[in-house]
Amino acid sequence: MGANRHMSVDSRGRYTPEVAGEVLPGSEGPAGSRSHNLLSTRRASLMQEPVLVLNATYEPINVTAVRRAMVLMLKGVAQAEEMHNAEVHSAAHAHKVPSVIRLLAYRHIPQQSRALSRKNILLRDRNTCQFCVRVFPSSELTLDHVVPRSRGGRSTWENLVACCYRCNNSKGDRTPEEAGLKLARRPRPFTLHTSRQLMRLIGHRDERWRKYLFY
Repeated sequence: MGANRHMSVDSRGRYTPEVAGEVLPGSEGPAGSRSHNLLSTRRASLMQEPVLVLNATYEPINVTAVRRAMVLMLKGVAQAEEMHNAEVHSAAHAHKVPSVIRLLAYRHIPQQSRALSRKNILLRDRNTCQFCVRVFPSSELTLDHVVPRSRGGRSTWENLVACCYRCNNSKGDRTPEEAGLKLARRPRPFTLHTSRQLMRLIGHRDERWRKYLFY
């Protein structure tokens, strides 16, 4: 990931970035604002980096974000097995950003599908708009009902997809066929099998994951 990135936490618990020891420009002038916005974007991106979650038995069971992984570590629920080069700083400590964490107590994982939620829909669809096939940050995606609710479409795994705002506005209250759009893939429930497929796909990008995914 290149040079180490550092972040401090202010009195309100908010992260503020420090890069390579540089002092952040103030709010004076457009240049300072641009630098602040760029660093804020980098900070948000770092805290959303994927982290592989292992059961106490080293079995891969989930993918979470750096922010959640660090909360689990600070609570003593998990420990880091593999680390990134980046760091985050609290008032008194520097913490390396984890790439792989392991739960300290065994957790039984049911074989049933995951709960239907916005987070899990975006994870299933890999933060990819299912119409224009572009990858977006979570904040720039919404959920679209393939069959509109006005036509009787339900909020189910098979009828909800990740969608960027532009495609969502273009589709409107129509079916994809009526709007001249095509789905990238047929939406399906998010099962444990789906989750492990995603782990392996992400693992191709992060070599630290591979020994836990049985390559």
